[in-house]
Amino acid sequence: MRRAVLTAASTTALVVLLLSLKPHQPAGLTGDPSQVGAAPAPSPSGSPRRHPADGTYTGAPISTRYGDVQVAATVTAGRLTAVKVLRAPSENGRDREIAAYAVPRLTQEALSVHSARIDAVSGASYTSEGYIRSLQSALDRAGV
Repeated sequence: MRRAVLTAASTTALVVLLLSLKPHQPAGLTGDPSQVGAAPAPSPSGSPRRHPADGTYTGAPISTRYGDVQVAATVTAGRLTAVKVLRAPSENGRDREIAAYAVPRLTQEALSVHSARIDAVSGASYTSEGYIRSLQSALDRAGV
């Protein structure tokens, strides 16, 4: 009986650990043809698609339960190269603590995949959602 309890507990712990791991995928599996090495799709006019203009694009301010989130995205050669957080929840100490924890992780992940298709930070779901939506709006404005 004792062995069965130990085995069940070990198996449960292993399953939880495996489910908490984030899968690592090569950049080519994200669905972006430019990262797979395929030729860019032609635009509707028949000419090849060109990279969006280099520059910094401001995302929409996204209202969350704890305050607004707004970012600016810098695009170079059609790729996200920098993200600057213009607004983050900061009404009280806990909001600032969560933003200080989540924003660098969100920025690091966005820059590593060059898009807004990133995972939310655990414990900062509202801030993460606002960050992702604001970043996507900036990338939409950039034409990325």
